[in-house]
This record gives sequence, structure tokens and C-alpha cells, in this order.
Amino acid sequence: MAMERRAAIVLVLPDGSVVGRLPPLPVATPWWQETEPVVAAVRARHGIEITVLRLLQAELDAPPGGTVTYLAETPQPVAAVETWRGALDAHPLRLPYAKPGGPAADLEWAESVLAGRGLMPIGAPVQIRTWNLSSLWRIPLRHSAAWLKVIPGFLSPEGALLRRLAGPHAPRLLGHDGTRSLIADIPGNDLYDAPLPVLQEMVALLAAMQQEWRGRAEALLDLGLSDYRGPALSVMIGSVFERNADALSADDREVLAAFVADLPERFARLTECGLPDTLIHGDFHPGNFRGDGKSLVLLDWADSGIGHPLLDQPAFLSRVQADAMAPVRAHWIAQWKKHAPGSDPQRAEALLAPIAAARQAAIYQRFLDNIEPSEHPYHRGDPQAWLERTAALRAEQVE
Repeated sequence: MAMERRAAIVLVLPDGSVVGRLPPLPVATPWWQETEPVVAAVRARHGIEITVLRLLQAELDAPPGGTVTYLAETPQPVAAVETWRGALDAHPLRLPYAKPGGPAADLEWAESVLAGRGLMPIGAPVQIRTWNLSSLWRIPLRHSAAWLKVIPGFLSPEGALLRRLAGPHAPRLLGHDGTRSLIADIPGNDLYDAPLPVLQEMVALLAAMQQEWRGRAEALLDLGLSDYRGPALSVMIGSVFERNADALSADDREVLAAFVADLPERFARLTECGLPDTLIHGDFHPGNFRGDGKSLVLLDWADSGIGHPLLDQPAFLSRVQADAMAPVRAHWIAQWKKHAPGSDPQRAEALLAPIAAARQAAIYQRFLDNIEPSEHPYHRGDPQAWLERTAALRAEQVE
């Protein structure tokens, strides 16, 4: 069971001057990046409106739960707050939406896009989430809602990609500007617990999209997507191993050193399997689908890139029920045998297993390299954990 989260709030005004601290209060969910319950709890307890800007410190080494201290902006001075004697710095990696005035600027842009489309908000925007990977707001409209998503510049340009993916299975883009995207509401529910037929439909949908983008790597690179093909990914994996080697056991270091040295040969064998490099989603799992029984829409393309299509498989399989894993995997294999006649996706699957785990380690290292230290608890242990997983998978194959 997840631990309860208690949120302490350090308040600042739009000009950045410190108001004081609100003592910890319980919030409805344990996940640190979920801001909607924090805002609601402060409103209910203190009768004031806040916008959460960023994490200041956390009681625990990693989420979820525990006492978490946030910096939050409030529009006017507040009485009955505690004195806060901490200091606020100006870290060079701070994201625009983590600064006073940043969320207001994002919302102003979103409202201008809506006005240009003849759409008017019917209520105050609702802050859903903020952390080092995204800022998410729901803007209520007369018959639906719009979603404002802002991401850091080190992720793939989601708005530009969504414009190219325009179609029934991608979010409908209302506008985008650099790291900002405004997306139309999507009917239905998030499909974390989708039944087997829907899981298989998700796999078929992704494979069809990837088949459509095969041979178009340069177009994806021109959009700014990350390169996870053999040469680039080999460099990333070698680097993350070297940087984290001292934290690993001697046995894992030995296994991973051999794995890294063998990467060129492993990628050569992977090429022989006959599946093309293409668009990869990067965070492909059932919870990133939304559907209403009539349609499926694949969300959250900020981790997308170019690479082997089966790089998207491990994350998906890790989130399905055990009894669904074998039929989903068989369906995946069948899809690629159809799209790439004569290919050997089963062999590719085995070759890719440790590569996909090592890629996760490299991605989390990139996050840590590009976020300010106060946000490190979200990801601090992930590179080491994924390297250990890589070593375990590689050792299984050797045995």
C-alpha cells in the first residue's frame, strides 16, 4: 500500500517574494507530481488558491508518499503562515513553468489559441500535474475541455510530432508553440486495465503506425526526435554504464562490460532479423491509451524516437496481467511477420531484451543530467536499477 503524502507549501508571490510556509497537510494521492489534490487540499484548509511550481524537498528518497515540500505561487499576500527561513536559488536548469509567472504565461498562450478557434473557457484552469517531465492543465470548455501540456526542451518535440501524426489514433492538436501543446479532450477512459482483445488492438495499432513510418528516419530526426538506432544507442549505453559502474556489484560490472563490448555485434545480429528502424513511442503501455469502446488514442509522445520497433515491447508487457503476456507477445510477433515478411521478430525480441533495459538506464540518466538537484529524487535510483536489470537479462542469455 502506498504511503500517505503530506504536502507542506512554501508560498511566493508572482514577483518571487516569499510569503511564508503552510504546515503539512494530507492530500488524496501519494504521487508527488500530482498537483490537483494538493491545490484542492490547500483550498479546503486555508481558503486560498495556489499554483504548484516545483518540488523543494522530500522526506523520502523516492516517491510515493511521505512529507513533500513544494514551492507554490499565490496571487496575493496570505495571513497566518509560518515563517520560512530557507533560501530560493536561481538554478540554471530550472524549467520556465517551475518559476513564478511561468504557468500564467503558459495559460495565457493556451487561452489565445482557444480564442483564435472561437472557444472560451467556462471556468478556472485546473492544475493536474507538475514535475521535471511535464506541466499539465485541464481547461474547461462549454461542451468538453482542452489540455495544456508543457514539456522540457530535452524531451522530443511532442507538438510537432502530433501535427505529423494527425489522425484517429493520435491526440488532436489545437495548437503548439515550442514545448507547449494544446490538445483537444479525448473521450473515454485511461485503459490501464484493458482486457486482452483491447491489448492486442493496441499492439496492432502501434505496429501499423510504425510500418507507416519505416524508411522515414530523416523526417523524424528533422522534427527533433531522439536517435535510438544502433550506433547512437550503443554510445548512450556505454556512457551510462561507465558513469554508474562504481555503484554496481563486481559481478554486474563484469557482465555489463562484456555486454557493452558486444553491442556492435548484437546490433548486427539484430539487423539480420529483418525489422526496420522506425518511429518508437518510448513509453508504450496500456495506461497511455484512452478509449471509449469505439476508438483508441495513444497519448504522451514526449519520449518518442527512432529505433527498432520492438523497443516498445518490454514496457508494455511489464504492465499487462500474467495470463495476457503470452497471447499479447504472440500477437506482436504475428503483426511484424505480416508487416515484414521473412523477418524473425522472435529472435529480435531476445536480442533486444537487455538493450531495451539498458536504454531505460540511459534515458533516466539523461533526465538526471537535465533537471535541477531538488527534482533528482524522482529518478535518482533508476539508472542503477535498470543497469542491474540489464545485467540479469544478459546473464540469463549467457547461461
